[in-house]
Amino acid sequence: MYGTPHIVSDVMTQTVASVGRWASFKVIVGMMQEWGVSALPVLEGEGRVVGVVSEADLLPTEELRDSPEEGYALLRRPADVAKAGAVTAGDLMSSPAITVRANATLSEAARIMAREKVKRLPVVDEAGLLAGIVSRTDLLKVFLRDDQDIAEEIRHEIMSYLFPLTTSAIQVDVHDGVATLTGQVQDTALVPVAARLVRAVEGVVDVEFDLTRGANVR
Repeated sequence: MYGTPHIVSDVMTQTVASVGRWASFKVIVGMMQEWGVSALPVLEGEGRVVGVVSEADLLPTEELRDSPEEGYALLRRPADVAKAGAVTAGDLMSSPAITVRANATLSEAARIMAREKVKRLPVVDEAGLLAGIVSRTDLLKVFLRDDQDIAEEIRHEIMSYLFPLTTSAIQVDVHDGVATLTGQVQDTALVPVAARLVRAVEGVVDVEFDLTRGANVR
């Protein structure tokens, strides 16, 4: 009925820095510096994502540098202790990798990030091969959508569907992502439904309504 939601492939970065399972500690750090990223997918075979190595996975080694005994006491998890002595991506990485499919909606990707407490997700295809990467910043790109585009979607995909007899009597304005709907409708019971659908339009930040029943509408 209303516009197709944006999916991960619409906003993801397709050129992704990655490392193999046997990449060394120094190679990993160098790649992060070169690409300006804080995490790298770890691949094997034809590009299957088997894990992710992040700055957090590398920090245990730094914690042990000055005082190994004190450092081990500070490390909270057995996995951190193991990583403190690791020298390859396969030993350092967090595995299995938390990934998302390219055809997932942005809402689905956001829920995965929130649930797993991660800032980015490798994007994989049906075979589990790396297709890109999506970050929190990428998910926010929909809020850069043009106000006029948002207004047009609300008019043609929502208002004309819910209020076909009085669409012309409804004014839709969008400013900085805030949608304002004013005018007369034939059935005010549908206003809460309209509110939910408008809030679901990608790029909408908030919704304001002043819709009343038209005196000449039956």
